[in-house]
Amino acid sequence: MPNMNKLMKQAQKMQRDMLKAQEKLSQKEFEISCGGGAVKITVNGQGEIKNLSLDEEFLKEDKEFVESTLLESITEAVSKSKEYQEEAMSSVTGGMGGLPGLM
Repeated sequence: MPNMNKLMKQAQKMQRDMLKAQEKLSQKEFEISCGGGAVKITVNGQGEIKNLSLDEEFLKEDKEFVESTLLESITEAVSKSKEYQEEAMSSVTGGMGGLPGLM
């Protein structure tokens, strides 16, 4: 069954490539800044928030403004990370749209 062996080798290569991509995702970092620099969030390629920095003056603003700016910052950071993650995984899966249960 030469086709089965070829398929197994391709699956093993894809698995190795996925592990490399996951490692690369964990090391890639994005810094998102909102509110004129009042909020800075660092997120990695896996969507993990690594750092959050708030300007002291920003904390003197009203509660609703602080909450909406934080939410905007987090949403942008997660979106940027997800976009990068999708690109990285697409290169591994050959544009197959990812594999169910892995992302």
